Amino acid sequence: MTTARSIAVETVRRVTDEGAYSTRVLPSLLERSRLDARDRSLATELAFGTLRHLPALDRAIGLRASRSLARMSPGARAALRLGAYQLLFMRIPSHAAVSASVDLATPRERGFVNAILRRLADDPPEPPAGQTDDDVSSRTGLAPWAVRELRLLLGDHEAEVAAEAFGERGLLSLRTNTCRTTAEAFVRGLRASGHAPVPGRLHPDCVLLDGGDPARLRGFAQGWFAVQDQASAFVVACLDPQPGDRVLDACAAPGGKAAHIACLVGEAGFVVAGDVRPQRADLVRATAVRLGVNVRVLTQDAARPALGGTFDRVLVDAPCSGIGSARRRPELLWRPRKAELSPLARLQVQIASAASDRLRPGGRLVYSVCTFPRAETDAACDALVRHRPELEPVAIEGPDGPSARVRLWPHRHGSDGMFVAAFRKRP
Repeated sequence: MTTARSIAVETVRRVTDEGAYSTRVLPSLLERSRLDARDRSLATELAFGTLRHLPALDRAIGLRASRSLARMSPGARAALRLGAYQLLFMRIPSHAAVSASVDLATPRERGFVNAILRRLADDPPEPPAGQTDDDVSSRTGLAPWAVRELRLLLGDHEAEVAAEAFGERGLLSLRTNTCRTTAEAFVRGLRASGHAPVPGRLHPDCVLLDGGDPARLRGFAQGWFAVQDQASAFVVACLDPQPGDRVLDACAAPGGKAAHIACLVGEAGFVVAGDVRPQRADLVRATAVRLGVNVRVLTQDAARPALGGTFDRVLVDAPCSGIGSARRRPELLWRPRKAELSPLARLQVQIASAASDRLRPGGRLVYSVCTFPRAETDAACDALVRHRPELEPVAIEGPDGPSARVRLWPHRHGSDGMFVAAFRKRP
């Protein structure tokens, strides 16, 4: 029988043990279920909450279990994590949380799961009160190495505030598609449908909603809006595409930025959006069609582009560790590994360097990543200008003043975490 908890535990198991993404697994499972709106909401809260607090849950389980989590079966691990989340972070009666979680385990593992959860219910461990990277990780969900990066960028006190913000559930950000409607008309339509949109702080076309299914909102089928964080809309503003410009979006999927650019350059402009995987390129096409804009979609490896010609503006929204979008994909709090940063940074520089060949003299290149580690941000930009001395940094207007490199933070700006840098190609 499919229940909210059975869907949540399957999501947790596939994300933690198979490397799946919660934003793909959970919607797919919910779509196939016959759960009502209340149970769908509970499944979402259980799955995302468990993933968001995974370091704290694993610590608590480890303190009450007789064997390590690594020695447990995936099914038992997932059931324990889900049960521990209900016991430690939700207002669900202990007996209900324990019995419902035990039922999710296989018959031979139920005694084992029951014993550990009852120990947690009777004697829940106190959260660590220290200030080590591991302590802050347990309180916030962010990996210890990432906590250390935040300390180096923001200082000890603000680092924990930022880590907590990355672990919070983000509001749903919608960008008005001004090629189909106006921001004022879109907001009026949302209010008429019973919603309470809040203006975004970074871009005038963005509004924020407290949850909801975007596909069921008024105007979705008509292309009135794109589901796009205001940090991504800010990136396009930094690129500053003008009517009639030729623009290349080198790493375009799922297509929100490319569609935004296409709207701004208009019918006289020319937008090419590339992605290395055909399935991802299809997402770009689908986004452009729904929003009613003209985007030429190309499947290519941006590090070894097949595209010729030159462009007035080039956007490199490079593949990265993605920690900045953890408010929507909570597994990104703890899944990225520090050892992955150097290979990612080399790829980022390679893509940006190759893309600069397609930029006309005097044109603008914008480099952005939805993350914060120095290897993928400042160090990557330093390496890019060493490889391409014809690229000179240019100031962009950020929320805290003009700078050639801008960082956006959820705790400061209410957006995803984002790093943006702009360059001009010298003649």
